[in-house]
Parts: sequence; C-alpha cells; structure tokens
Amino acid sequence: MTHTESEIASQPACWARAADLAADAPLPRPGERVAVVGCGTSWFVAQSYAALREGSGLGETDAFAASEFPLGRTYDRVLALTRSGTTTEVLALLGALELPTVAITADPSTPVMTAAHEVIVLDFADERSVVQTRFATTQLALLRAHLGEDLTGTIEHAEQALAEDLGDLPEAEQYTFLGRGWAIGLAAEGALKMREAARAWTESYPAMEYRHGPISIAGPGRVTWMLGRPSERLEAEVTGHGGTFVGSGRDPMAELVKIQRVAVARAQARGLNPDEPLHLTRSVILP
Repeated sequence: MTHTESEIASQPACWARAADLAADAPLPRPGERVAVVGCGTSWFVAQSYAALREGSGLGETDAFAASEFPLGRTYDRVLALTRSGTTTEVLALLGALELPTVAITADPSTPVMTAAHEVIVLDFADERSVVQTRFATTQLALLRAHLGEDLTGTIEHAEQALAEDLGDLPEAEQYTFLGRGWAIGLAAEGALKMREAARAWTESYPAMEYRHGPISIAGPGRVTWMLGRPSERLEAEVTGHGGTFVGSGRDPMAELVKIQRVAVARAQARGLNPDEPLHLTRSVILP
C-alpha cells in the first residue's frame, strides 16, 4: 500500500479528532470579516470554507490564492492554510499584513509558527505523500465543526466511500468535476487530485455553469462527476451525449474521498507513483 492510500484510508478518524478540537480552536469569531488564503489544495479548501461560513450567516468571508490577496482591503482576521508551513507566498503575505492572523498547519517546526499571530497544528493529519489528501479534508473538518456542523453523517459517508468497489467506474480519457456552493472548491480539488496523481485531463466548474459551454466536451470515454446532490436533468444531458455521469448525493467532502481513491487507482494503472507526482514537491519554496 502506498503512503497516499493509507492516508486516504485514515480520513474518517482524522475528521473525528479534528471535530473534537474545534471548540477551543482560535478560529474566526461570528461577525468578523474574514479572508482565507492558501495555495493549491489549500486555496480550494479556503473557497469551500468561505462559502460555508458566509452561507451560515457568520460573517463576510473571502478566499484568495495567497499570491493574489488584495493588500489594500481591510479584514478583521486573515486565516492562512498551509500544510507545510513553508510555502513562500503564504509566508510573504503573513509578513506583509498588519491584520490579526491565524494559520493552520501540519508541521510545528516551520516558519509559519512565528509568521502568524496564532497557529493551529494538526500534526496527526500530516502526510508523507506529496499529494495532499487527509490534511486538506481534516482542516476542512475542523473548520466545519467550528461552524457548528455535526460531522457524524459526513464521517459515515466517508467510510462508505472507502468501502465501495471502484470497478464500476469506466476507464476515461477526461474527467469534469462539478459542485454547487461550498462544493465548488472541492470539485476543483477533485480535478487537481486526478491531475497530480494520474496526470489526467481534468476540468472543474460550478454545476450550473457546465451547460454554458463546457458540456460540449461530454461524450464517450469522458466522465462528468457531481459532488453533492446530482441533477437528473444534467445527468440526462450528459448521458444523452454518450458521456458517463457520476453522482452519489453524499456529503461532498466524503465524495472527494472516493475521487482520491480513483486518482490513485488511475495512477497505478498507468505505472505512476501517486506518492511522488511528476514535477511536484511537498512545498513550493521560491528563490
């Protein structure tokens, strides 16, 4: 078993542990205007959290790639997501801000510990694989629990996703991942996982935007995968064009677990090592 596979399998336990930590975590307070920043996978998690927090009525929440943060804009707090604690763009932003900052990281021995005013360490969710799986979802589990969500059903859905046979998914030359609301960020993350691990041709869109052009790619040998509640009409359109539509309707974070598994399976079928994707390192550290 690869490191990635074992890390994927550990997610339900990590989520439960993160949920237990949520009440005491120094995360954004109700009513605060918040910006969430990250790079790569962390940026997509930031998008999901921002949609969830604002949708819960807890305060205006924006998500930015760390390199694109609008320095002239005022926030009550900036939340930085960084598994490695060494990502250049995140550290540079934290150093430039005069706003209250909090970071979530996996490694307590890295520069982010002093770059942010407060730090939450999820070292139990750290990973040996370059590809992020459990750390990304564990920090989102922490954030969701802090918003007041009960993750019991989500964890059960993840266990189902881990137990399912992957043999029902056809070989495909192309994957499109769709989501609505907070699942849009996870759809982008699903597409990234398939690209990173299996070097697959993937795209992601808000579900209702898929009809506005991207659906032209649907056809035989191509999969459209919905995170969240599937649309019967959209499914009919995709299958009517000869494409394959996938959508279980379970919690989108749990559905991402199955996507992670498929990415690893596709990588192995192509003779690739999912632990060490081509051209990637654990952290992007710029000169």
